[in-house]
Amino acid sequence: MTSSEGLARLRQRVSILTALAVVVAIFIAAPVLSVFSNVFVGGTTGTWAHLADTVLGEFVQNTVILCIGVGLGVASIGVTTAWLTTMHEFPGRRVFEWALILPLAVPAYVMAYVYTDFLQFVGPVQTGLRETFGWTRADYWFPDVRTVGGAVVMFMFVLYPYVYMIARAAFLERAGGMLEAGRSLGLGPWACFFRVSLPLARPAVIA
Repeated sequence: MTSSEGLARLRQRVSILTALAVVVAIFIAAPVLSVFSNVFVGGTTGTWAHLADTVLGEFVQNTVILCIGVGLGVASIGVTTAWLTTMHEFPGRRVFEWALILPLAVPAYVMAYVYTDFLQFVGPVQTGLRETFGWTRADYWFPDVRTVGGAVVMFMFVLYPYVYMIARAAFLERAGGMLEAGRSLGLGPWACFFRVSLPLARPAVIA
């Protein structure tokens, strides 16, 4: 087989993969594009126009808050826990290495139901506070889990293990020698984290 034939076959494979990727992307994007087309073009029944005039703005705002809040939260928790369990020795470290992955076994909606039942007004936490201190509902403030902020926290607790596992693998693979070099150049622990380890792990964390 000549080099020109090999190049032709490679281009054919790339073209096939590109076509498959485009088809998959269209199937994935079709529901979203359908929603936007109904909102901005308008349907025959006017349902989408009514939604756009009433609740769509709030839904989009809540979605943006969820995306930004959960993204920042899982990145902070995942990177921090990965750094601590990888680069530091402390009692129980080996237990935390695998225990931090356990939230993956709990679906987000199950955890949301559990925390909602646990923290609501008639739940064991608030009931215990009222019985212990003799409080009434007006005597104390307690955060409401049934809010966008509560949803952000629930998703953070469920999704951070993905970032934790990827960041930990990146720290184990790349950070060791670079950290030694950074320390030999006089960098402290925090400087090594922000100037050496975090930039090395950034591609994995973003992925």
